[in-house]
Amino acid sequence: MTTSLSPAADDTVKKPLLGVNIDHVATLRQARGVNYPSPLAAALLCEQSGADGITIHLREDRRHIQDSDVYEMAGQLATRMNLEMAATDEMLAIACEVQPFWVCLVPEKREELTTEGGLDVAGQISWLKEYTRKLQAFDIKVSLFIDPNEQQIKAAIACGADAIELHTGAYAEAGLAGDRAKETAELDRIKHAVTTAQGLNNHLLINAGHGLTRDNVSAIAQIAGIYELNIGHALIADAVFVGLEQAVVMMKQAMHKETQR
Repeated sequence: MTTSLSPAADDTVKKPLLGVNIDHVATLRQARGVNYPSPLAAALLCEQSGADGITIHLREDRRHIQDSDVYEMAGQLATRMNLEMAATDEMLAIACEVQPFWVCLVPEKREELTTEGGLDVAGQISWLKEYTRKLQAFDIKVSLFIDPNEQQIKAAIACGADAIELHTGAYAEAGLAGDRAKETAELDRIKHAVTTAQGLNNHLLINAGHGLTRDNVSAIAQIAGIYELNIGHALIADAVFVGLEQAVVMMKQAMHKETQR
């Protein structure tokens, strides 16, 4: 494993890492109840094409990624597994057995199509602090998926998290709606959150993700201090037309393209 976990001053502005979420490869498989396409095969292709890590979300309702996918991937990835999951006892047991490199704790509602917002860390510090400690005891690094909000950042630090992942959904949705004023405001909010987090704890890694596409990713990737971007749906959608390997290449190119904001 070659990926450093120390934020590098000369790399964070131009070249954040790319974590590819392959959940929707499993969504396609589950739609027919067959054993293809293989999420593991997709993960390996993404790695070969330049992905710096693989993200999978083992949801409580098992709508896409299955337990067997997690166990199968754990021993075969060349980069790092980022296991997204709810902070439940069931998921804790699975994570401690699999021991992924990262666990990202996310909110989860069974009726939602996708994660709708950040985790309310501030409202459950005691529980999440103990939960984080249990994961770290198994040498698992812990990230908390939160909104770009100072209260939540402070709470994540109080929990002892190794990283935070800033929810970029509001920024992405504003862009899709053509609301440029709101898009700019949300981008500024994310920038401020990064600066705030760095000021509070300069050892905290700062990731970002949700709703990012080749059209909107560059502005986020240029924020100084962003360590990694986790991107799934848009990249898998691109893969329908250009293939998975090329979709990864194109996303990394978009991340590193400079834009004027």
